[in-house]
Amino acid sequence: MSSSSATLTVWASSWLAGASAPDDVIDALHQWAPMHIVGASDQRTAILTDLEWPGVQDGGGPILLRILRQATETVGAGLRLVLPAPGDVRGLPAGTGFARAALETGEGIVVGEPGRSGLGIVPVVEGPDVLRWTVFPIATVPTAGDYTGLGEAEYAMREAVRDAADALLRISSVHTGSSDGNPRRRIAEALDDRAHHSYPKSTPPRALRILDSADQVAAILSVAEDDSPTQAPSAATAAARENLLRPLWAAVRSARVAAVSACAEFTHRT
Repeated sequence: MSSSSATLTVWASSWLAGASAPDDVIDALHQWAPMHIVGASDQRTAILTDLEWPGVQDGGGPILLRILRQATETVGAGLRLVLPAPGDVRGLPAGTGFARAALETGEGIVVGEPGRSGLGIVPVVEGPDVLRWTVFPIATVPTAGDYTGLGEAEYAMREAVRDAADALLRISSVHTGSSDGNPRRRIAEALDDRAHHSYPKSTPPRALRILDSADQVAAILSVAEDDSPTQAPSAATAAARENLLRPLWAAVRSARVAAVSACAEFTHRT
């Protein structure tokens, strides 16, 4: 699982559909941090969601489930993962506090039915053992951004695995700093960390393949970003590296959103 927002989206969708127990969701969240706290971004949202104001509440897992249950009571309402980045704000409600917070952290969850009011939830790491979830109001839930479907995402990930490996080879051949270890070992370590996070049994096999491929590409790209064999990179080298990796990171985000969306949609159909 690539992010706490993805974990909550997949597992809470499964729970809302009756395919998973509440404890399953909470156990999955605890893989990210043993303590989860929840707070509202403003007083009105605190009143609507029955959260304390100001401040936060401990015991975040059950609180999140209660909020999500209430926010998805209408037909057509659900959870949608967003993974924004500078220059890529697909799926975000423009000009909102939620959009700014999600863009800053690179992740978030949109809750509700498109065209109606809803909520946005953003997690922030507050320490090695604490994850804070902030609930934001969304006046009008936007439609899903222009992300790819599963077929296109799977093909894109097959291509990205090859392109990411090529990018790592090209970057590693340029002497730009002190290496901090064997790239293969660092990639394996990153993938092993992802392996500690599980998916519901109802997860479609194709979505799982895409998520696994996206994790592999992301691990390679993370190593490529940090790889610096001999000295600090020049501005030109850094710019070339960014231009090389940016489209691959965009493909990873698109694939993850497509796969997580498919998990949520599949769960609601079962």
